[in-house]
Amino acid sequence: MEKMAFKNPNRLLMHPNGPDFSKLSAGLWRLNEWDFSPEDTIDYIETALDAGITTFDHADIYGDYRNESIFGEALKQRPDLRDKMELVSKCGICLISGNRPHHSIQHYDTTAVHIRRSVEQSLKNLHTDYLDLVLIHRPDPLMSASEMADVFMELISEEKIKHVGVSNFTVSQFSTLQSKMDVPLVTNQVECSLLHLDPIYDGTLDQAQKLNFSPMIWSPFAGGRLFHNDHDERLNRVRNSCNELAKKYGATIDQIALAWLVKLPCNPQPVLGTGKTERLRSASESLNIELERQDWYRLLEASTGHPVP
Repeated sequence: MEKMAFKNPNRLLMHPNGPDFSKLSAGLWRLNEWDFSPEDTIDYIETALDAGITTFDHADIYGDYRNESIFGEALKQRPDLRDKMELVSKCGICLISGNRPHHSIQHYDTTAVHIRRSVEQSLKNLHTDYLDLVLIHRPDPLMSASEMADVFMELISEEKIKHVGVSNFTVSQFSTLQSKMDVPLVTNQVECSLLHLDPIYDGTLDQAQKLNFSPMIWSPFAGGRLFHNDHDERLNRVRNSCNELAKKYGATIDQIALAWLVKLPCNPQPVLGTGKTERLRSASESLNIELERQDWYRLLEASTGHPVP
């Protein structure tokens, strides 16, 4: 089935040999909190697709291991939607949960057995035959890069997954796993926002440019802090600057924050965490904003509290 035509044509090739994703991703980590019926989830999906947001970001642990099944119920009712989207999932974190009674302590598990079990459970939960992208959710001090690479190549050959990436990996950890892989790691999903600048300066985004992959960005609004009043001096500086530029560009604070992120030369893909369809539409419209270079630095200065040297 052909992909549907979207109002927003902006697409993102995550890697020259990687998946073709939308410029923004819909994050489902709070899906269980939205109290959606399957029909509500279908409406959410269709609104995202109509806004040009075709990439949906999951993880096995989201919603106490329940969110993939909630989303999957919608796909079970509307299997035609699967060919219009890209599904991302993550594994490797093991939470203490009544849904995982054998976990006696929170830990990481990146063994081949766990990765395979997690992927196959995600396929079942999401009512799909394949995942477009699977990420290792957190670096594991006990991870064997060779073992991980072997199981990923097996899952690719079995057509259960199409691409592999990581999340929250350092430059060194990314390079170590990549050295064992026969295919490229197509992304590193990391936290970045006007209130979290580390990836800009610690080499993470430099590595993305060097290896020609687009990083996925979680918490692009600093966990929602950008939208709430606070006594924090740094936050207030950033909010004030965002408000000033929002007036200049005829935009909203969230649109300015996203425009600031997508101007980064590594071509990042922000992951949105909202269940409100109007915010999906607003986020999509932010892609039409081209911040002037000095305005980008005005926001950086508001975040750091000082001019660049």
